[in-house]
Amino acid sequence: MNHSPGQLNDVSDIDLVTTAPSVHQLLSEDADKWDDFVFTCPTATFFHRAGWKEVIERAFGHKTWFLYAESEGKIQGVLPLAEVDSYLFGHSLSALPFCVYGGIAAVTNVAREALDHAAQELAAQLGVDYLEYRNLGVFHSEWPSKDLYVTFRKAIDPDIEKNMQAIPRKQRAMVRKGIKAGLQSIVDQDIERFFLAYAASVHRLGTPVFSKDYFSLLKEIFSDDCEVMTIIKDERTISSVMSFYFRNEVLPYYGGGINEARDLAANDFMYWELMRRCCEKGIKIFDFGRSKRDTGSYHFKKNWGFEPQQLYYEYQLVKAKTIPDHNPLNPKYQFFIKAWQKLPLPLANLIGPHIVKNLG
Repeated sequence: MNHSPGQLNDVSDIDLVTTAPSVHQLLSEDADKWDDFVFTCPTATFFHRAGWKEVIERAFGHKTWFLYAESEGKIQGVLPLAEVDSYLFGHSLSALPFCVYGGIAAVTNVAREALDHAAQELAAQLGVDYLEYRNLGVFHSEWPSKDLYVTFRKAIDPDIEKNMQAIPRKQRAMVRKGIKAGLQSIVDQDIERFFLAYAASVHRLGTPVFSKDYFSLLKEIFSDDCEVMTIIKDERTISSVMSFYFRNEVLPYYGGGINEARDLAANDFMYWELMRRCCEKGIKIFDFGRSKRDTGSYHFKKNWGFEPQQLYYEYQLVKAKTIPDHNPLNPKYQFFIKAWQKLPLPLANLIGPHIVKNLG
């Protein structure tokens, strides 16, 4: 296994355990112990939380394999994996589908090695097309990888006005346009208004929609760490965002708006309102999430003054000959996207979840 220079700085250079770790599958009674580790492991993310096991199984019906390495009664590393077996999109084992970050989170090298070995053995036993890690840094430099995705993260200043002034001038003008339009933000306790705005937005993009049940499940399982903020004007829903909270970070993850949102600069106002609210709460990091290079989303986030950070999606090819390319930029999907945009919204909302559950 090859690692980039400095890659192992996030784990102990001299392992503190005296016995080799054993690898186990997560059981429901171990979920608290798993999450206690995730909240303290420097390389873990919100997408390493144990709750994703239940989300993926209940919302999509996929088999999960949440592995942890334990030594002397203590968890030393975790690897959440899910198996997606689709006639249209292939057979994969990934860490983690429907999540932008994943891979192994560990505090010792031996735990990371044990989990990696277990995952590769599992991939071979299952006969998948490929094993995928969604890393923030290089892990297997010898594996094929994608450089398509980047993430955008930035510190939130404790001073609200300094955050406003840090937004580049043209983008700041869009935020002020939303303020002058009389937009207001409300934290919702359910996902009804969010789903209205989100479904309208993804339909315009020609993308299959997740089910309403999926979002309800996220809210149920992650509770106060999953928040919905809706932008309204004259009591009408204009846009909405579902955000995840993890340690001292906020991750606006799913969002969208109705047709009118663009003219009102509602999305610009929405992300500012989220940043402003998080500043007041003492949140330190605003994670704008994943985008594909040179897309509208990518340029939107750069216009906010965020700098792209490369994501490393690495693939061990088991049966496949090439890495997967299931994204809207693939020319072979253009006909499908244009046809999807012409579907009546209720029909798109009905059949979309049956497609998107296999994309991961």
